[in-house]
Amino acid sequence: MASILGEAPPPARAGAAAMLGAMTAPETTPRTTPALDLAADPAELTAALIDIGSVSGAEGPIADAVEAALRGLPHLSVHRDGDAVVARTDLGRAERVVLAGHLDTVPLPAVPGARGTVPSAWEDAGGRRVLYGRGAVDMKGGVAVQLALAAALTAPNRDVSYVFYDHEEVDAASSGLGRLQRNAPELLAADFAVLLEPTDGTVEGGCNGTMRFRITTTGRAAHSGRSWIGENAIHKQADVLARLAAYEPRTVAVEGLEYREGLNAIRITGGVAGNVIPDAASVEVNFRFAPDRSTDDALAHVREVFAGYELEITDLSPAARPGLDRPAAAAFVAAVGQEPKPKYGWTDVARFSQMGVPAVNFGPGDALLAHTDDEHVPAEAVRECYRALEAWLTA
Repeated sequence: MASILGEAPPPARAGAAAMLGAMTAPETTPRTTPALDLAADPAELTAALIDIGSVSGAEGPIADAVEAALRGLPHLSVHRDGDAVVARTDLGRAERVVLAGHLDTVPLPAVPGARGTVPSAWEDAGGRRVLYGRGAVDMKGGVAVQLALAAALTAPNRDVSYVFYDHEEVDAASSGLGRLQRNAPELLAADFAVLLEPTDGTVEGGCNGTMRFRITTTGRAAHSGRSWIGENAIHKQADVLARLAAYEPRTVAVEGLEYREGLNAIRITGGVAGNVIPDAASVEVNFRFAPDRSTDDALAHVREVFAGYELEITDLSPAARPGLDRPAAAAFVAAVGQEPKPKYGWTDVARFSQMGVPAVNFGPGDALLAHTDDEHVPAEAVRECYRALEAWLTA
Protein backbone atom coordinates (compact mmCIF):
# COMPACT_ATOMS: atom_id res chain seq x y z
CA MET A 1 0.00 0.00 0.00
CA ALA A 2 1.21 3.50 -0.74
CA SER A 3 2.06 5.60 2.28
CA ILE A 4 -0.90 7.78 3.19
CA LEU A 5 -0.44 8.77 6.78
CA GLY A 6 2.45 9.11 9.14
CA GLU A 7 1.95 10.29 12.69
CA ALA A 8 -1.21 12.31 13.14
CA PRO A 9 -1.51 15.00 15.80
CA PRO A 10 -3.80 14.20 18.72
CA PRO A 11 -7.34 15.54 18.35
CA ALA A 12 -8.73 18.45 20.30
CA ARG A 13 -10.67 16.51 22.93
CA ALA A 14 -13.21 19.24 23.69
CA GLY A 15 -14.08 19.77 20.05
CA ALA A 16 -14.41 16.07 19.37
CA ALA A 17 -16.58 15.53 22.39
CA ALA A 18 -18.88 18.34 21.36
CA MET A 19 -19.45 16.70 17.98
CA LEU A 20 -23.04 15.47 17.68
CA GLY A 21 -23.76 16.78 21.17
CA ALA A 22 -21.80 13.98 22.89
CA MET A 23 -20.55 15.79 25.96
CA THR A 24 -17.94 14.17 28.18
CA ALA A 25 -16.71 15.08 31.64
CA PRO A 26 -13.46 17.10 31.72
CA GLU A 27 -10.34 14.99 32.12
CA THR A 28 -8.28 15.58 35.22
CA THR A 29 -5.02 14.42 33.63
CA PRO A 30 -4.08 14.52 29.94
CA ARG A 31 -3.48 11.17 28.28
CA THR A 32 -1.04 10.44 25.50
CA THR A 33 -2.58 9.43 22.22
CA PRO A 34 -0.68 6.56 20.54
CA ALA A 35 0.06 7.24 16.86
CA LEU A 36 -1.27 4.69 14.35
CA ASP A 37 0.32 4.31 10.92
CA LEU A 38 -2.64 3.47 8.70
CA ALA A 39 -0.36 2.89 5.70
CA ALA A 40 1.35 -0.01 7.48
CA ASP A 41 0.76 -3.68 6.72
CA PRO A 42 -2.74 -4.40 8.15
CA ALA A 43 -1.27 -7.27 10.18
CA GLU A 44 1.27 -4.93 11.79
CA LEU A 45 -1.51 -2.41 12.36
CA THR A 46 -3.42 -5.19 14.18
CA ALA A 47 -0.47 -5.59 16.55
CA ALA A 48 -0.39 -1.85 17.21
CA LEU A 49 -4.10 -1.89 18.07
CA ILE A 50 -3.70 -4.87 20.42
CA ASP A 51 -0.96 -2.98 22.23
CA ILE A 52 -3.51 -0.31 23.16
CA GLY A 53 -5.41 -2.14 25.88
CA SER A 54 -9.14 -1.55 25.52
CA VAL A 55 -11.12 -3.78 27.85
CA SER A 56 -14.79 -2.73 27.82
CA GLY A 57 -15.14 0.51 29.75
CA ALA A 58 -11.57 1.61 29.02
CA GLU A 59 -11.80 2.34 25.29
CA GLY A 60 -10.80 6.01 25.58
CA PRO A 61 -7.14 5.67 24.52
CA ILE A 62 -7.87 3.49 21.48
CA ALA A 63 -10.77 5.73 20.42
CA ASP A 64 -8.42 8.72 20.70
CA ALA A 65 -5.85 6.97 18.52
CA VAL A 66 -8.42 5.98 15.89
CA GLU A 67 -9.91 9.47 15.79
CA ALA A 68 -6.49 11.14 15.53
CA ALA A 69 -5.44 8.92 12.64
CA LEU A 70 -8.69 9.39 10.72
CA ARG A 71 -8.74 13.16 11.17
CA GLY A 72 -5.49 13.24 9.21
CA LEU A 73 -7.29 11.96 6.09
CA PRO A 74 -8.77 14.84 4.04
CA HIS A 75 -11.15 12.61 2.04
CA LEU A 76 -13.11 11.66 5.19
CA SER A 77 -15.45 13.53 7.51
CA VAL A 78 -15.01 12.35 11.09
CA HIS A 79 -17.49 12.35 13.97
CA ARG A 80 -16.99 11.38 17.63
CA ASP A 81 -19.70 10.25 20.03
CA GLY A 82 -18.32 9.19 23.39
CA ASP A 83 -15.78 6.51 22.51
CA ALA A 84 -17.34 5.76 19.13
CA VAL A 85 -15.85 7.21 15.94
CA VAL A 86 -17.47 7.39 12.49
CA ALA A 87 -15.55 8.39 9.35
CA ARG A 88 -17.39 8.82 6.03
CA THR A 89 -16.71 9.48 2.38
CA ASP A 90 -19.16 11.82 0.68
CA LEU A 91 -18.57 11.27 -3.03
CA GLY A 92 -22.18 11.17 -4.15
CA ARG A 93 -22.03 7.50 -5.10
CA ALA A 94 -25.26 5.64 -5.88
CA GLU A 95 -24.77 3.31 -2.94
CA ARG A 96 -23.45 3.63 0.62
CA VAL A 97 -22.05 0.77 2.67
CA VAL A 98 -20.98 0.53 6.29
CA LEU A 99 -17.86 -1.24 7.52
CA ALA A 100 -18.23 -1.62 11.28
CA GLY A 101 -16.22 -2.99 14.18
CA HIS A 102 -15.97 -2.66 17.93
CA LEU A 103 -12.90 -1.33 19.73
CA ASP A 104 -13.28 -3.12 23.08
CA THR A 105 -12.14 -6.54 24.21
CA VAL A 106 -13.06 -8.89 27.01
CA PRO A 107 -10.80 -8.76 30.12
CA LEU A 108 -7.24 -10.03 29.90
CA PRO A 109 -6.48 -13.69 30.68
CA ALA A 110 -6.17 -14.53 34.37
CA VAL A 111 -3.78 -17.41 33.67
CA PRO A 112 -0.10 -16.41 34.14
CA GLY A 113 1.89 -16.75 30.94
CA ALA A 114 -1.14 -16.81 28.62
CA ARG A 115 -0.23 -15.71 25.12
CA GLY A 116 -3.55 -14.10 24.27
CA THR A 117 -2.90 -11.00 26.32
CA VAL A 118 -1.47 -7.46 26.00
CA PRO A 119 1.01 -6.52 24.61
CA SER A 120 0.93 -8.54 21.41
CA ALA A 121 3.55 -11.08 20.36
CA TRP A 122 4.51 -12.59 17.02
CA GLU A 123 5.36 -16.28 16.60
CA ASP A 124 6.31 -18.45 13.63
CA ALA A 125 4.08 -21.49 13.10
CA GLY A 126 4.84 -23.78 10.20
CA GLY A 127 6.21 -20.97 8.09
CA ARG A 128 3.33 -18.62 8.94
CA ARG A 129 3.57 -15.50 11.07
CA VAL A 130 0.94 -15.63 13.79
CA LEU A 131 -0.04 -12.73 16.04
CA TYR A 132 -1.04 -13.44 19.64
CA GLY A 133 -2.85 -11.02 21.92
CA ARG A 134 -6.20 -10.06 23.42
CA GLY A 135 -8.40 -8.90 20.56
CA ALA A 136 -6.31 -10.49 17.79
CA VAL A 137 -9.45 -12.31 16.67
CA ASP A 138 -12.23 -10.38 18.40
CA MET A 139 -11.77 -8.03 16.72
CA LYS A 140 -8.72 -5.85 16.24
CA GLY A 141 -7.79 -7.68 13.07
CA GLY A 142 -11.07 -6.51 11.59
CA VAL A 143 -10.61 -2.98 12.94
CA ALA A 144 -7.13 -2.84 11.38
CA VAL A 145 -8.64 -3.78 8.01
CA GLN A 146 -11.22 -0.99 8.39
CA LEU A 147 -8.55 1.58 9.20
CA ALA A 148 -6.25 0.49 6.38
CA LEU A 149 -9.10 0.69 3.86
CA ALA A 150 -10.18 4.09 5.20
CA ALA A 151 -6.70 5.44 4.50
CA ALA A 152 -6.06 3.73 1.16
CA LEU A 153 -9.42 4.13 -0.61
CA THR A 154 -9.74 7.82 -1.43
CA ALA A 155 -12.26 7.16 -4.25
CA PRO A 156 -14.09 3.87 -3.60
CA ASN A 157 -16.84 2.73 -5.98
CA ARG A 158 -19.39 3.14 -3.17
CA ASP A 159 -19.56 5.72 -0.43
CA VAL A 160 -18.27 4.11 2.75
CA SER A 161 -19.03 4.80 6.41
CA TYR A 162 -16.35 3.37 8.71
CA VAL A 163 -17.88 2.82 12.14
CA PHE A 164 -15.76 2.11 15.24
CA TYR A 165 -17.62 1.74 18.51
CA ASP A 166 -17.27 0.91 22.19
CA HIS A 167 -18.93 -1.41 24.73
CA GLU A 168 -19.78 -4.38 22.52
CA GLU A 169 -18.49 -7.06 24.88
CA VAL A 170 -20.91 -6.12 27.68
CA ASP A 171 -24.67 -5.92 28.10
CA ALA A 172 -26.62 -4.67 25.11
CA ALA A 173 -27.88 -1.58 26.95
CA SER A 174 -24.31 -0.19 27.10
CA SER A 175 -23.51 -0.68 23.40
CA GLY A 176 -21.74 2.20 21.70
CA LEU A 177 -23.42 1.21 18.43
CA GLY A 178 -26.78 1.39 20.17
CA ARG A 179 -25.86 4.86 21.44
CA LEU A 180 -24.98 5.95 17.90
CA GLN A 181 -28.30 4.54 16.74
CA ARG A 182 -30.08 6.78 19.26
CA ASN A 183 -27.91 9.90 18.95
CA ALA A 184 -27.07 10.03 15.25
CA PRO A 185 -28.92 7.37 13.22
CA GLU A 186 -28.13 9.24 10.01
CA LEU A 187 -24.48 8.21 10.40
CA LEU A 188 -25.48 4.53 10.21
CA ALA A 189 -27.87 4.80 7.27
CA ALA A 190 -26.70 2.63 4.37
CA ASP A 191 -27.72 0.16 1.68
CA PHE A 192 -25.62 -2.63 3.16
CA ALA A 193 -23.29 -3.24 6.12
CA VAL A 194 -20.35 -5.53 6.78
CA LEU A 195 -19.46 -6.24 10.39
CA LEU A 196 -15.84 -7.33 10.56
CA GLU A 197 -16.36 -9.92 13.29
CA PRO A 198 -14.15 -13.02 12.93
CA THR A 199 -15.50 -15.51 10.39
CA ASP A 200 -12.28 -17.11 9.09
CA GLY A 201 -12.72 -15.11 5.91
CA THR A 202 -16.16 -16.53 5.09
CA VAL A 203 -19.39 -14.55 4.75
CA GLU A 204 -21.75 -15.37 7.63
CA GLY A 205 -25.30 -14.17 7.14
CA GLY A 206 -27.63 -12.94 9.87
CA CYS A 207 -27.25 -14.14 13.45
CA ASN A 208 -29.06 -15.94 16.21
CA GLY A 209 -30.84 -13.86 18.83
CA THR A 210 -29.88 -14.15 22.48
CA MET A 211 -31.80 -13.99 25.73
CA ARG A 212 -30.71 -14.42 29.34
CA PHE A 213 -33.13 -14.95 32.19
CA ARG A 214 -33.05 -16.05 35.80
CA ILE A 215 -35.30 -18.50 37.63
CA THR A 216 -35.28 -18.21 41.43
CA THR A 217 -36.63 -20.80 43.82
CA THR A 218 -37.28 -20.09 47.49
CA GLY A 219 -37.50 -22.24 50.61
CA ARG A 220 -37.12 -21.91 54.36
CA ALA A 221 -33.77 -21.65 56.12
CA ALA A 222 -32.89 -24.09 58.90
CA HIS A 223 -29.91 -25.69 60.60
CA SER A 224 -28.70 -28.56 58.42
CA GLY A 225 -28.67 -30.79 61.50
CA ARG A 226 -32.46 -30.31 61.64
CA SER A 227 -33.05 -30.14 57.89
CA TRP A 228 -36.62 -31.41 58.15
CA ILE A 229 -37.59 -28.06 59.64
CA GLY A 230 -36.54 -26.18 56.50
CA GLU A 231 -37.22 -26.25 52.77
CA ASN A 232 -34.19 -26.60 50.51
CA ALA A 233 -34.34 -24.01 47.71
CA ILE A 234 -31.47 -25.65 45.83
CA HIS A 235 -33.33 -28.96 45.67
CA LYS A 236 -36.25 -27.12 44.09
CA GLN A 237 -33.98 -26.27 41.14
CA ALA A 238 -33.91 -29.97 40.21
CA ASP A 239 -37.04 -29.62 38.09
CA VAL A 240 -35.62 -26.59 36.28
CA LEU A 241 -32.40 -28.45 35.50
CA ALA A 242 -34.32 -31.54 34.40
CA ARG A 243 -36.29 -29.47 31.88
CA LEU A 244 -33.04 -28.04 30.54
CA ALA A 245 -31.43 -31.48 30.27
CA ALA A 246 -34.44 -32.86 28.38
CA TYR A 247 -34.76 -29.89 26.02
CA GLU A 248 -34.16 -30.65 22.34
CA PRO A 249 -33.01 -27.54 20.45
CA ARG A 250 -34.07 -26.91 16.86
CA THR A 251 -32.02 -26.65 13.71
CA VAL A 252 -34.01 -24.45 11.36
CA ALA A 253 -33.44 -23.24 7.78
CA VAL A 254 -33.85 -19.50 7.22
CA GLU A 255 -33.34 -18.19 3.67
CA GLY A 256 -31.21 -21.19 2.82
CA LEU A 257 -28.94 -21.10 5.89
CA GLU A 258 -29.34 -23.52 8.81
CA TYR A 259 -29.29 -22.02 12.30
CA ARG A 260 -28.85 -24.12 15.46
CA GLU A 261 -30.59 -23.02 18.64
CA GLY A 262 -29.52 -23.68 22.23
CA LEU A 263 -31.05 -23.44 25.72
CA ASN A 264 -28.49 -23.83 28.49
CA ALA A 265 -27.87 -23.06 32.14
CA ILE A 266 -24.88 -20.74 32.38
CA ARG A 267 -24.76 -19.93 36.11
CA ILE A 268 -26.29 -21.28 39.30
CA THR A 269 -26.13 -19.75 42.77
CA GLY A 270 -27.45 -20.57 46.22
CA GLY A 271 -26.42 -21.43 49.72
CA VAL A 272 -25.44 -19.54 52.85
CA ALA A 273 -23.07 -21.70 54.87
CA GLY A 274 -22.01 -25.30 55.37
CA ASN A 275 -24.58 -25.87 58.09
CA VAL A 276 -27.58 -23.97 56.72
CA ILE A 277 -30.44 -25.23 54.56
CA PRO A 278 -30.63 -22.58 51.80
CA ASP A 279 -33.78 -20.50 51.49
CA ALA A 280 -33.02 -19.16 47.99
CA ALA A 281 -31.34 -20.40 44.82
CA SER A 282 -31.28 -19.22 41.24
CA VAL A 283 -30.21 -20.49 37.85
CA GLU A 284 -29.39 -18.23 34.91
CA VAL A 285 -30.29 -19.54 31.46
CA ASN A 286 -29.17 -18.45 27.99
CA PHE A 287 -31.46 -19.03 24.99
CA ARG A 288 -29.95 -18.65 21.51
CA PHE A 289 -32.80 -18.49 19.01
CA ALA A 290 -32.93 -18.63 15.23
CA PRO A 291 -33.87 -15.68 12.99
CA ASP A 292 -37.32 -17.09 12.29
CA ARG A 293 -38.29 -16.11 15.87
CA SER A 294 -39.01 -12.55 16.96
CA THR A 295 -38.13 -11.55 20.50
CA ASP A 296 -41.82 -11.97 21.42
CA ASP A 297 -41.77 -15.48 19.94
CA ALA A 298 -38.63 -16.31 21.90
CA LEU A 299 -40.16 -15.03 25.15
CA ALA A 300 -43.31 -17.04 24.56
CA HIS A 301 -41.27 -20.17 23.92
CA VAL A 302 -39.17 -20.06 27.10
CA ARG A 303 -42.25 -19.24 29.16
CA GLU A 304 -43.85 -22.37 27.75
CA VAL A 305 -40.79 -24.50 28.51
CA PHE A 306 -40.69 -23.21 32.10
CA ALA A 307 -44.43 -22.99 32.72
CA GLY A 308 -45.12 -22.49 36.41
CA TYR A 309 -41.96 -20.46 37.04
CA GLU A 310 -41.44 -16.71 37.05
CA LEU A 311 -38.73 -15.65 34.59
CA GLU A 312 -36.61 -12.58 35.31
CA ILE A 313 -35.38 -11.40 31.91
CA THR A 314 -31.90 -9.89 32.22
CA ASP A 315 -30.90 -9.47 28.56
CA LEU A 316 -32.67 -9.76 25.21
CA SER A 317 -31.34 -9.03 21.72
CA PRO A 318 -33.11 -9.88 18.47
CA ALA A 319 -31.91 -12.22 15.78
CA ALA A 320 -31.17 -11.02 12.24
CA ARG A 321 -32.33 -12.66 9.04
CA PRO A 322 -29.55 -13.21 6.46
CA GLY A 323 -30.90 -10.78 3.86
CA LEU A 324 -28.61 -12.32 1.26
CA ASP A 325 -31.25 -11.84 -1.42
CA ARG A 326 -30.76 -8.06 -1.29
CA PRO A 327 -28.79 -6.79 -4.34
CA ALA A 328 -25.99 -5.23 -2.29
CA ALA A 329 -25.56 -8.37 -0.20
CA ALA A 330 -25.62 -10.61 -3.26
CA ALA A 331 -22.94 -8.48 -4.93
CA PHE A 332 -20.72 -8.75 -1.87
CA VAL A 333 -21.14 -12.53 -1.65
CA ALA A 334 -20.27 -12.80 -5.33
CA ALA A 335 -17.16 -10.66 -4.82
CA VAL A 336 -15.94 -12.81 -1.93
CA GLY A 337 -16.64 -15.95 -3.96
CA GLN A 338 -17.48 -18.33 -1.10
CA GLU A 339 -20.63 -20.11 0.00
CA PRO A 340 -22.20 -18.12 2.88
CA LYS A 341 -22.70 -19.72 6.29
CA PRO A 342 -25.02 -18.89 9.21
CA LYS A 343 -23.81 -16.93 12.25
CA TYR A 344 -24.64 -18.92 15.38
CA GLY A 345 -23.57 -16.29 17.89
CA TRP A 346 -25.20 -12.87 18.29
CA THR A 347 -23.54 -9.91 16.62
CA ASP A 348 -24.47 -6.34 15.84
CA VAL A 349 -25.75 -7.30 12.41
CA ALA A 350 -29.01 -7.53 14.36
CA ARG A 351 -28.89 -3.79 15.10
CA PHE A 352 -28.38 -2.99 11.43
CA SER A 353 -31.20 -5.36 10.51
CA GLN A 354 -33.49 -3.47 12.89
CA MET A 355 -32.60 -0.26 11.03
CA GLY A 356 -33.51 -1.85 7.70
CA VAL A 357 -29.88 -2.25 6.64
CA PRO A 358 -29.03 -5.80 5.44
CA ALA A 359 -25.77 -6.88 7.04
CA VAL A 360 -23.32 -9.78 7.10
CA ASN A 361 -20.36 -10.80 9.21
CA PHE A 362 -17.02 -11.04 7.42
CA GLY A 363 -13.64 -10.76 9.09
CA PRO A 364 -10.25 -12.37 9.76
CA GLY A 365 -9.62 -14.99 12.42
CA ASP A 366 -11.23 -18.11 13.81
CA ALA A 367 -14.19 -17.21 16.02
CA LEU A 368 -13.51 -20.29 18.17
CA LEU A 369 -10.33 -18.55 19.40
CA ALA A 370 -12.18 -15.41 20.53
CA HIS A 371 -11.97 -14.73 24.28
CA THR A 372 -9.50 -17.59 24.81
CA ASP A 373 -6.14 -17.46 26.59
CA ASP A 374 -4.62 -18.53 23.26
CA GLU A 375 -6.22 -15.84 21.07
CA HIS A 376 -4.28 -15.41 17.83
CA VAL A 377 -4.65 -14.62 14.15
CA PRO A 378 -2.38 -15.43 11.18
CA ALA A 379 -0.95 -12.34 9.52
CA GLU A 380 -2.06 -13.59 6.11
CA ALA A 381 -5.69 -13.91 7.29
CA VAL A 382 -5.77 -10.18 8.02
CA ARG A 383 -4.21 -9.38 4.66
CA GLU A 384 -6.65 -11.65 2.79
CA CYS A 385 -9.61 -9.92 4.41
CA TYR A 386 -8.18 -6.56 3.40
CA ARG A 387 -7.69 -7.70 -0.20
CA ALA A 388 -11.25 -9.06 -0.49
CA LEU A 389 -12.85 -5.84 0.73
CA GLU A 390 -10.49 -3.69 -1.32
CA ALA A 391 -11.43 -5.62 -4.48
CA TRP A 392 -15.15 -5.23 -3.73
CA LEU A 393 -14.82 -1.47 -3.11
CA THR A 394 -12.64 -0.75 -6.16
CA ALA A 395 -13.87 -3.16 -8.84
